[in-house]
Amino acid sequence: MIGNFNSEFDKITDYWSPRVVAQVNDQYVKVAKVKGDLAWHKHDEEDELFYVVKGSVVIEYEGEAVTLNEGDFHVVPKGKMHNPVAQEECWIVLIEPVATKHTGDVVTEKTKSLADQLA
Repeated sequence: MIGNFNSEFDKITDYWSPRVVAQVNDQYVKVAKVKGDLAWHKHDEEDELFYVVKGSVVIEYEGEAVTLNEGDFHVVPKGKMHNPVAQEECWIVLIEPVATKHTGDVVTEKTKSLADQLA
């Protein structure tokens, strides 16, 4: 299989709607376009890797924040409350275990099911 991230990003029409584009062992590789904020949430059992392809995103933590620019990556540790925020459109790649829920145990109007992400 050969994939192309640019082609995958072209298919995305909604912000905060990750799409699974590959699976590596027990990890999904997802792409998403983000803008605005998602929701404060955590993943009790899973780390989550963010890689910025285009733009920038801030990962807010309680009492601190990490700014990621094009080419940067960051691992959000399991169990850590966080909220991704992008002032302008940002393209990200996520790598996370297949069991990871989009917004952890928090459900908002932006939350996408795994079925939605696989579509």
